[in-house]
Amino acid sequence: MLVFSTARLVFLSVPKTGTTAYEAALAPLAAMIVLAPPELKHAPMFRYNRFYRPALEKFVSDKLDILAVMREPVSWLGSWYRYRQRDELDGQRVSTKGVSFDEFVTDYLKGQQPPHANVGSQVKFLEPQANGTRVTHLFRYEDQDGLRRFLEERLDTKIETTRQNSSPDMALELSEKTLARFRRKRPDEFALWNGIGSNGAYTPLP
Repeated sequence: MLVFSTARLVFLSVPKTGTTAYEAALAPLAAMIVLAPPELKHAPMFRYNRFYRPALEKFVSDKLDILAVMREPVSWLGSWYRYRQRDELDGQRVSTKGVSFDEFVTDYLKGQQPPHANVGSQVKFLEPQANGTRVTHLFRYEDQDGLRRFLEERLDTKIETTRQNSSPDMALELSEKTLARFRRKRPDEFALWNGIGSNGAYTPLP
């Protein structure tokens, strides 16, 4: 998570959406950088609202914009699947070695997810809070040009990013049956992503 006090902007770090590259590029401009532990670096909206917002509104501004990135749901799960294929996870319960991507998505959709498929939810991460705190600018991961333009204008700087913390490249296959089940059981994930427009505008879920 990055906080830019002069620009009155908070950049939340949704896992597996490429924000690590922006953290590396924009760290010199940030008033506050949260890189560890993961529970704080990747603080979801409810955690930001409870722990960070009160202090930031008191000492920075009570009119902070909140920026976040969301990835297409299948692609997001694909990134998690590839990330957990790493050799250093061999033998651990979170490893996806020996599990097909189709099986991984099937496990993700279970009521009781096995450890390797317990990766959270983008919709839950971004969920607006009862007090009105919510993301004000939401970009698709697939719209890197739009995200970069927004940040360059808001921060008055040119941005050069390099690939960081990327998952291993590999082809992934998902059956039509599993994809249809994913869409049926998690329609909110697709609805939120589909509702993202240009320049960070989006349609919040009801």
